[in-house]
Amino acid sequence: MDWIVIAFVTILVMFVALIIITLASLPHLGDERKNFIKMKAQSYSFAVVVILLIIEIIESIYLTIWRESSYDGISPFSLLIAISEVYLVTLLIYKKKYGN
Repeated sequence: MDWIVIAFVTILVMFVALIIITLASLPHLGDERKNFIKMKAQSYSFAVVVILLIIEIIESIYLTIWRESSYDGISPFSLLIAISEVYLVTLLIYKKKYGN
């Protein structure tokens, strides 16, 4: 196995573990606040993913039409790590802002 793949998988596992730990440590005072924090983080992460994919579409159109070259696309591991990183950061921000 290539060391880059091992590094990507390690980073992804680390982000997933941190997300699970953060979700488990959300305040137990009420489900409404916990659900609100999760919903805000999920909606922000979704918006970032949509913007990232729109940028990728524009880049592919530019490269194929105006540059007349092929477009390789985005790496699935890179996209997954970026999504999990954005979700973790926004989850921590909203936990600090709306939690105890």
